[in-house]
Amino acid sequence: MIFIEVIKEYFGEFEGETVWQWTLINDHGMRMSVLNYGAIVTSLETKDKFGDFANISLGFTNLDDYLAHSPYFGATLGPVAGRISKGQFSLDGKQFQLTQNEGANHRHGGKLNFSKKLWDVSVEKALEQIVMTFEYRWADGENGYPGNIDAKMTYTLNNKNEWLIDYEAQADQPTIYNPSNHIYFNLNGEVGSTVLQQQLWVNSDAFLPIDEASLPIGEIRSVEGTIFDLRAGREIAEVTQSDDQQVKLVGDGLDHAFILKHENGRPDAVLFDPKSGRRLEMETACDSVLVYTANSLAGTFEIDGKVVPKYAGITMETQGLVDAINHDGFGDIVLRPEKPFTSRTAFRFTVES
Repeated sequence: MIFIEVIKEYFGEFEGETVWQWTLINDHGMRMSVLNYGAIVTSLETKDKFGDFANISLGFTNLDDYLAHSPYFGATLGPVAGRISKGQFSLDGKQFQLTQNEGANHRHGGKLNFSKKLWDVSVEKALEQIVMTFEYRWADGENGYPGNIDAKMTYTLNNKNEWLIDYEAQADQPTIYNPSNHIYFNLNGEVGSTVLQQQLWVNSDAFLPIDEASLPIGEIRSVEGTIFDLRAGREIAEVTQSDDQQVKLVGDGLDHAFILKHENGRPDAVLFDPKSGRRLEMETACDSVLVYTANSLAGTFEIDGKVVPKYAGITMETQGLVDAINHDGFGDIVLRPEKPFTSRTAFRFTVES
């Protein structure tokens, strides 16, 4: 019999500090390994329909690879995930300029964002779950953001085979906040393989079309009659092979935010791999999920000695709408001292025979 367990191991050194890896194991043998650097999930092991366990996320086995490459494998993004046009925004009549780390635009919180920070970590083991708590103080003015932001997250692995992410934040002056996690899933668990034969379902009637810089054009577009209609599910290969201009724009795939319907009793998105029988259900309090099909990963680095191909994984980045601060009707990502931020995303892992 397997009992809930936590294993802590040395992973490397970063700026004179130790990077640790914690491996959380639930009663069913599901394992999640996490670093204090970037709150990065390095691996997530679940079983398939044959009872065999494999890592279903993309990640490296050493710190040097995380420092050398920036695909954001398993990492926390923020303070604001996604892109902000020209790194500029207006808040309460004041103009702010954030650092520009992708051409003229600001991406994922800037160059030294949440994914590049050492977080304070505590771990609590309970009867049915393990809870990892991460805390980091983002300093006023860092990367151009106004206000000190006390960021907190918990990762919970429970005996329902769920990974729960709870985000919290407080600020001492008005600022913007819209974090996410950039884990890449590949449910077949085979290093060097693609997700093209996996099936994706998203409970969404609308998505955000983007421009050449992957920034929203300001329109909320219906999925009706387009390849973006995933309400009945589609094989990912069907999407990547589409002639839709939006699919072509990002290298033949998805890098788009879907506005979620949030219907009670239904997940917000489902990913399914017919070969392994693994099924992933996602539910979130966020307005949208950004789905990225790893269109630009092609062969620039390796995992376990195997080249990472294009379409090696797929993300479900739950967040408020991209560049919301610069578009009317895109929702509110302002964090104010009198109103702390809270949000939950749940990933649930099951098997179909």
